[in-house]
Amino acid sequence: MDNIYITPEHELLREQVARFIAREVEPFASAWEEEGCVPREVLRKLGEAGLLGLMYEADYGGAEADALSNLVFAEALSQSTFGGFIITVLVHTDMASPHLFHAGNAAQKARYMPDVIAGKTITAVGITEPGAGSDVAGMRMTAKLEKGSEGDEWVLNGTKMFITNGVHANLYFIAAKTGSARHDVSMFIVEKGTPGFSVGRALKKTGWLSSDTAELVFDNVRIPAGNLLGEEGKGFYSVMKNFQTERIALAAMAVGHCTQAIRMTLDYVRQRQAFGATLWDKQTIRQRIAMLDAKTRAARQFMYHCAWSVTQGRDIVQEVSMLKALTGELVNEVLQTCQQFHGGMGFIRETAIERLWRDARVLGIGGGATEVMLEEVAKRY
Repeated sequence: MDNIYITPEHELLREQVARFIAREVEPFASAWEEEGCVPREVLRKLGEAGLLGLMYEADYGGAEADALSNLVFAEALSQSTFGGFIITVLVHTDMASPHLFHAGNAAQKARYMPDVIAGKTITAVGITEPGAGSDVAGMRMTAKLEKGSEGDEWVLNGTKMFITNGVHANLYFIAAKTGSARHDVSMFIVEKGTPGFSVGRALKKTGWLSSDTAELVFDNVRIPAGNLLGEEGKGFYSVMKNFQTERIALAAMAVGHCTQAIRMTLDYVRQRQAFGATLWDKQTIRQRIAMLDAKTRAARQFMYHCAWSVTQGRDIVQEVSMLKALTGELVNEVLQTCQQFHGGMGFIRETAIERLWRDARVLGIGGGATEVMLEEVAKRY
């Protein structure tokens, strides 16, 4: 379907990503599901291809592209049938490293951004806690400024939960309370191997099996005062701002899964015989697939409009919240139906449709649960 926002350059980017997935991901990713991790060499290859810093400055190795190009990348990446691989990449590009790019000072960016864009340093962001998810201001982790042997140091104490890339990342951007006010949150740079910082446990999940997800523990973790990321006490607003990029990326993942599932299901029902005819010959199946495709195409157009609006500098918190709620629910509707139309094969582990079905479930939860997103929409009327 034609899209007024897509240029020939965007199509070239989409084709580049598709070739990478076909060559470097799909033949090997079943093994990654068993291992629970995407090999870091694959991420370095993405960096070498110039795909991990599309929106970042050329001085650091980025492409200085806009939000539309970034969306094309995310949607193309999401044509893979392995959600764990996709989220591993998108957390690095759209959810973690933007905190450094937008809030970091010149010295911080000069130190870390080149290797982040090259895929040599993989990032994670620690916001969610056992008792605080979408309610960011409800976090309990603390950071206190103290005198150290080599100058002022921040001392971090607390736990983060459900952190994608948490086991194998090299660089973490961590949110912590730095005062008593509800929104008094700051962001910090924490390198792997810092004393007192550990992976409490690797978490086993229903889906996204090839992504590493962790509980992170901070026990009197001392970091230099210069590891404060952005202004003290302004981290809450930094997190809220970055949520817009994150939620568009998750919408792209959902739309990509919908598109792939519908394509696979069309192929399946056209050849699957039942009661003397193909499933495609059953009117109810044809019509339900047609409606799901219509909803997916409509969501895709809305998604591109949101990304275009970002390029125009518009405040679209309400629209992006709508988009996240819409696509998070839609992908579950599409995958539930497509799995149903695959019959018993749709329930067999390691089939693509079963994997997509499992991976889709979290898209109505992660990055802002549907109910939270709808509240964000409603309070802006």
